[in-house]
Order: sequence, then structure tokens, then C-alpha cells
Amino acid sequence: MAKQLDYHTIREIFTRFHASEPEPKGELDHVNAYTLVVAVALSAQATDIGVNRATHELFKIADTPQKMLALGEEALIEHIKTIGLYRNKAKNVMKLSQILVEEYGGEVPCSRAALESLPGVGRKTANVVLNMWWHYPAQAVDTHIFRFGNRSGVCPGKDVVAVERAIEDNIPVDFQQHAHHWMILHGRYTCVARKPKCGACLIRDLCQFEEKTL
Repeated sequence: MAKQLDYHTIREIFTRFHASEPEPKGELDHVNAYTLVVAVALSAQATDIGVNRATHELFKIADTPQKMLALGEEALIEHIKTIGLYRNKAKNVMKLSQILVEEYGGEVPCSRAALESLPGVGRKTANVVLNMWWHYPAQAVDTHIFRFGNRSGVCPGKDVVAVERAIEDNIPVDFQQHAHHWMILHGRYTCVARKPKCGACLIRDLCQFEEKTL
């Protein structure tokens, strides 16, 4: 775990991220808050590309909890059986759809606690939805952010909650809205797990990772 970087270094890092990609976007396809919840819930232990392929036709016919319930679990499975843990995910999607209809009038709630109460929705999923749909600066820490944060010193922590707190405490507020997207994309395409592409990294001179592959 790297040492926590100072304010000025972190500001420079995110200034460079912003210059490179001013409006980073999440890569999960969705058309509304409900389909975003479903897509993120399906993405656990699966790639965004794989989820998008599975939901491409699904969201054309089931873009509300009511339509998902009408579709039924077996038909849902047919759409998502190419992604990991599809049977359990299908059960969770049907259960959360039922709760949204019965307890929230078919609308997706916009508090972290309410979102986390839905089957298959954890803190990371809740934070993604809060950030991407309601533009609240919630930080969804996935494996890419955890790796990048600890390698670089931007947001080191022994677990995802500690990393999330480090992001909130140390990244300047004017970068908080897009912080997790910049870090996810950087971890996914540059600061990769096995052979990080340090030679192509735009913050390599600021990063504390000692085993740079230059």
C-alpha cells in the first residue's frame, strides 16, 4: 500500500485526468434509473461488455419493474444466461422489481440505504446509481479503483470502505463527481493488474508505484 499523496499532487493528477477526458462516462448501457440498477446488479463478476450484450434486447421490452415482472424469471434468464451467476442474478432482479412496485410505486429510490435494501444491490451498486443517475458525488469502489488507489497513493486503504473514505477525504471536491469514473477507466485500460502500462500513463511521474513497467 502506497503512502497517501498530498493535496497538490492529487489535484495535479485529476487536472490531467480532466484534461484527457473532461466528461468520463460509465460503460454500462441503460435508459433510466431502473435499467441502471439492473445493469449494475448484473455486472458483478461480469464485464460491462458482456452485460451490455445481454441487456441490449432485454431493455427494449423490460425497462420498468412492472414490465420485468410481466416478462418473468425464466424469460429473463434467457436474456442474461451468458453472464456469470445468471440464475441468482435473475432471482434478485425479480425480487427487487417486486419491492420497487410494492414499496416505491415503481420508482427507484435515491438514498443509499434504500438502494442497499434491494436484493442484489450492495454499496458499490448504490453508489454507481447515485452518481450516474442523480449526479451525487458517491464513490463506487471496484477492483480497478482499489488497485489504482493503493498503487498510486491517490486513495490507499485496506478495504473498499477505507478507499471510499480516502477518496471523499482527499480528492478535491471539484473533481469528486467524476473521480470514480476516471479511476475505473484508468485502472481498466492503463493501470491494469498484471502488466500496468506505465509507459503510456499520464501520471507516471506522480504515482508512487515502485514497480513501474517503463
